[in-house]
Amino acid sequence: MPAATRNKYMETAVQTATPQQLLIMLVDGAIRFCRAGIEGIKQAQWEDANTQLVKAQNIISEFAITLDRDQAIATNLLQLYEYFNYRLVQANIHKSVEPAEEVLHYLLELKETWIQAAKLAAAPPPVQSSHG
Repeated sequence: MPAATRNKYMETAVQTATPQQLLIMLVDGAIRFCRAGIEGIKQAQWEDANTQLVKAQNIISEFAITLDRDQAIATNLLQLYEYFNYRLVQANIHKSVEPAEEVLHYLLELKETWIQAAKLAAAPPPVQSSHG
């Protein structure tokens, strides 16, 4: 697919996505950048690894910024995102794949959790019985 067509498709997908779909698209991006950063480290392509890991960090930072602080889970998620970014910085500084692979593992788990949550949010509410 030509780049212009792909960009137009992505633009339309983003503009028509639900908040849950946007979150999943972003985590997909973080996963992709994390994998590319790991590959850059393995290939000793330090500049590329740095660029990719920083892109993953930027997405994770966006998750932290957009957290609804009124939700009970927000504090835990914020700590998790801060940990992810700390580990990605460690991977970048030490040119080590292990911290980035750890974050990748967590991002994949988080994505599955968010997919399940999105399905639950989209499900119709249960029908209440009128017996009483």
